[in-house]
Amino acid sequence: MSSPLAIGAVSAVLRNLLDDAMITSAVPALGTTVSVSAVAPDTIDLDDGNASPRLNLFLHQVTPNSGWRNAALPSRTPSGERATNAPLALDLHYLVTAYGREDFQAEILLGYAMHVLHERPWLDRASIRTALNSNPLNVGMLPPAFQALSQSDLADQVEAIKITPAALGTDEMSKLWSAIQSHYRPTAAYQVSVVLIEGTRPARSPLPVLSRGRVDEDTQRDEGVRVNPDLLPATPTLLGVEPPNKQKTARLGETVTVTGVRLSGTGTRVRLAHRLRETPLEIAVTVDAAGKRFELALPNDPAAQSDWPAGTWAMSLLLTPDGEDEERESNAIPLQISAAPVITASGAPLNLPAASVVRGAMPPRVRETLASRPQVRREQRAVLMLGSAQGNANPRSADADPLVFDFPDELAAGTYPVRLRVDGIDSELIVIAEGQAPVFDPAQRLTVPA
Repeated sequence: MSSPLAIGAVSAVLRNLLDDAMITSAVPALGTTVSVSAVAPDTIDLDDGNASPRLNLFLHQVTPNSGWRNAALPSRTPSGERATNAPLALDLHYLVTAYGREDFQAEILLGYAMHVLHERPWLDRASIRTALNSNPLNVGMLPPAFQALSQSDLADQVEAIKITPAALGTDEMSKLWSAIQSHYRPTAAYQVSVVLIEGTRPARSPLPVLSRGRVDEDTQRDEGVRVNPDLLPATPTLLGVEPPNKQKTARLGETVTVTGVRLSGTGTRVRLAHRLRETPLEIAVTVDAAGKRFELALPNDPAAQSDWPAGTWAMSLLLTPDGEDEERESNAIPLQISAAPVITASGAPLNLPAASVVRGAMPPRVRETLASRPQVRREQRAVLMLGSAQGNANPRSADADPLVFDFPDELAAGTYPVRLRVDGIDSELIVIAEGQAPVFDPAQRLTVPA
């Protein structure tokens, strides 16, 4: 693969190719020297009466290559470690422009340039190496930028560099030259692809597999692949989480039921990871005799209020399966924990303050102040909904500070159902009783004064 110097290296090779062709072909035809450059068109002095005919190569656009865009994915392991250096695949779009002060000079230059690129529709490795190391005996004589391009590794990339004419319409060409802010000259467009740029950062590569299953200590032979007489996954697998009371989410202090297959073993414990925690939580659980179900009780003590942020948790199960001596980790499934707004202080755990609503502040607004279980961290986005009205939480200086929401003063007086949304997860508002229609929780209501 190439290094980030590859884009400049392609321009240097193309300029070298055109320069050689102009010396052998265009100069005899024009009877004068010809210069080949690779600069922006607006930097060329068009008013210089002594300027020689010029051919200019300009890179005006770089786009992702569609063929290589999804190659070598994924580049990281599930734990976030770098597994591979995924290549950056690019297509380069060039303008080849001819400049001449006398009749037919520009046309002759452009004709020779287009013929050269037609005869050389790709850049072979030998030509690339020759162009980027044109003076191997004394490299120090070259400009510093050109010296750096010799380290681009462009000739060693797996894909060949192909040159294809591109058709630009009148409208597109007009917009392009207007953006360049230069006078139009005879121009041909080309697409050069593909340039593969790859990083060199250290990555992890797994060791080859030596055995299929455990190795018998006496015979030194592996036991092979275990076959189960069913269509279920062959390894410990979690299938789903069931919050209590037919809820969509779980709250602190509640018990959730987790289902799965092949969960029998020793040392079973749940691992819970959250984006706001540096280290996962681990809780010991007991799986039923069938190895298909266990219950997880969520704590609701003062420590849990700060250690268990609301949001989506990644839950997996650690265990040593029966008949094995190495610990395994199951797949991870989401566990959604919602933040419950504390409306009244009576009966509220941890003596959290009751919610308060005031009207008439300056500027005119309705201000709502409440606490939540668990605490909402400052990094989390909190949204309060009174009926269908919605307000965002104001900035706070500490996680333990209450949540403050401002609503427009036009909010009518009355009693509203309350929902607290933290990181996209709403608090539980609906109560579903057995055999009855769902209703809004009467405890989750706030009264807005007149």
